[in-house]
Amino acid sequence: MKARLYDRYVKEVVPVLKEKHKYTNVHQVPRMEKIVVNMGVSASLEKSAVDDAAKDLALITGRKAAISKSRHNIANFKLRRGLPIGCRVTLRRDAMYEFFDRLIATALPRIRDFRGLSPRSFDGRGNYSLGVGDQTIFPEIELDKIKRQQGMDITIVTSARTDDEALDLLKLMGMPFAEVRQVETKQAKAAESGLDQQSKGG
Repeated sequence: MKARLYDRYVKEVVPVLKEKHKYTNVHQVPRMEKIVVNMGVSASLEKSAVDDAAKDLALITGRKAAISKSRHNIANFKLRRGLPIGCRVTLRRDAMYEFFDRLIATALPRIRDFRGLSPRSFDGRGNYSLGVGDQTIFPEIELDKIKRQQGMDITIVTSARTDDEALDLLKLMGMPFAEVRQVETKQAKAAESGLDQQSKGG
């Protein structure tokens, strides 16, 4: 049985995108290709920290996590080559759609004071990345069993050629984006507070 969101993509999203962007071929319609979930772990933590992060990531995604190791020696960070520094999972096909469904329907709404994701976090090639500060927004994680708060990066890779096409795709798939006006207001407030601090310091 196909994932619920895949059926929605085929029956609802594809016709709307074809009409809006005047695609002549169904293969031109943007689609999600994979979702990469990555957890970085400080090398200064105990050895079990990476294993704990990998267990949490496996619970969240339903897939065994691959351990990421450092490629260089960096003395300032007390980092040696080959040291475990995180874990990651790459999701495709049904697993990708199921994770995306749980992310937008269950996990993101559990973030405190959540008002939507920034529509400006695209990379210029149709891929979207967001950071999550705490793994406990996912209901699979039991609060009593976690040893430390662990954030993660989630990257959604699409076949879209432009950020605008990718934005339309993810909006139609149900991604809760904040309105551009809200984002501009937040940035303006941040700029004002920065200027106030500078004037006080001067």
